[in-house]
Amino acid sequence: MTDARARLDELRTETLDRLAALRSEHRAVVDASRDSNADDEHDPEGATIAFERAQVDALARDAVERLASVDAALARLSEGTYGICAVCGRAIAPGRLEARPTATTCVGC
Repeated sequence: MTDARARLDELRTETLDRLAALRSEHRAVVDASRDSNADDEHDPEGATIAFERAQVDALARDAVERLASVDAALARLSEGTYGICAVCGRAIAPGRLEARPTATTCVGC
């Protein structure tokens, strides 16, 4: 399970970096809109500021959820339950854990 811990730690670091970048991008969009009096809602040339802000918000929420799933997987690893299906109690296939390190269920469940 050492490989699993290393992979989960790497995934956690990547997710934290992504979240920090998204939060910075969100601040930039908000700051840009604060100083602008442009009528972006009727601009046919591109996405609105509101759309951009909503898109960044959605990506940030996804990153927060991913971070929670990584932290939960790390907790299962520490408890000795990592790789055990939460539904049927059987082992989760190594290939599934390789593809999806935060998986809580086997392919069958």
